[in-house]
Amino acid sequence: MHNTFPRKTRLCLFGSSPDTANLGVSALFLSVMHAIATRHPDAHVTVFDYGSGPRTDTINFDSKPFRFIRCGANLSRRYYRRDSLLNMRLSATLGGIGNPGLRAISQADAVLDISGGDSFADIYGSKRFNAITQTKKLVLNQNTPLILLPQTYGPFDTPRAHRIAGEIVRRCGMAWARDARSFETLKDLLGADLDPARHDTGVDVAFALPSRKPADLPKKLVSWIAYERSRPLIGINVSGLIYNQGVEGSRQFGFKGDYRDIVHRILSRLLTETDANIVLIPHVLAAKGHFESDPDACRSAAAALANNERLFVLDQHYDAMEMKWVISQLDFFCGTRMHSTIAGLSSGKPTAAIAYSKKTLGVFETCGQGRHVVDPRHASPEKCIDGVLTSWNSRAEASTTLAERLPDVKNKAEYQMDRIFDYIADQNPGST
Repeated sequence: MHNTFPRKTRLCLFGSSPDTANLGVSALFLSVMHAIATRHPDAHVTVFDYGSGPRTDTINFDSKPFRFIRCGANLSRRYYRRDSLLNMRLSATLGGIGNPGLRAISQADAVLDISGGDSFADIYGSKRFNAITQTKKLVLNQNTPLILLPQTYGPFDTPRAHRIAGEIVRRCGMAWARDARSFETLKDLLGADLDPARHDTGVDVAFALPSRKPADLPKKLVSWIAYERSRPLIGINVSGLIYNQGVEGSRQFGFKGDYRDIVHRILSRLLTETDANIVLIPHVLAAKGHFESDPDACRSAAAALANNERLFVLDQHYDAMEMKWVISQLDFFCGTRMHSTIAGLSSGKPTAAIAYSKKTLGVFETCGQGRHVVDPRHASPEKCIDGVLTSWNSRAEASTTLAERLPDVKNKAEYQMDRIFDYIADQNPGST
């Protein structure tokens, strides 16, 4: 006799590990988990990270605990380690014997994959591309439905990368792009296999990320937020990935000028031409001395401006929801890390961006803010600096446009997840 009782939905998540220092990746993780928790609060979820073996963890959304399993999945040559992707591949040829990660994949109703938002590309090098595609191939070879959550596709600069990416997206259950520009790349990869029921344009999942007030706000920031609102409050995110490498960092991303100089001159003009208080906000909280450390970059930028008393570096290690709350208290925000700017946009705050890849413009265009993106790859430093100041001066207009466009964007963020979970339910009748 068959068991007619419904069973819990079983899901896996790749591409947004909760154990990185990147709050953008954390924002993706928290947004997806919030979407699952609100639709399937009893779901059995395995999140793949850079740890070693299955571990139980809990997140709190609105004071309600949501439990899940963390499981390591590492690009390692140590084939004997169960958390090695190589071990998973070898185990798959033997029926998955003894490998907890592979077992979770094979038993899942679906595997959700977000590729860190923008890593399904070859611009970050072959090692990252191989890591991103290995996990997708592993899932597909287990015949488990793979759903690519809203993300950026490409660029793919080599024919090999384009071919592999095309093979993957054609085999997926669903594939979503997070903006219209990226959807064009997805359509190119799919060719005649494009199916509007399975392939569509959405928005970045972090537009639906909840915010949470931190318990330990610095006294100076409390004063600026609560008691000195006669002065505007501006937030600036400085990317350590570019800033800390000096001229070489700017050259690596094809900038026409020095990113450090652009940041310093923006800060100098804001301090000179406005009476605003300025808080420097990191979004990749890498350790001191790490080449990607935003806190290092913020501290260096403040020092270059002689540590002006109207300039404050936020050194607290907040999570993505807490940092979004801080950004939501600003009058204007300018960021280089894209998910820092999504925190601003999704909070309805006038936001500008200093772009270093195509992903930024597409996301800003989803909420009618494309003109607030400056791109040092194509514009001179002077035009970039003027562009940020123009955004500051037109913040009232930007606020009005955001108020008009944001409801639709947030509705899309919910609608896309509803469609994704409807698809999973259709593929797995009897699960709840």
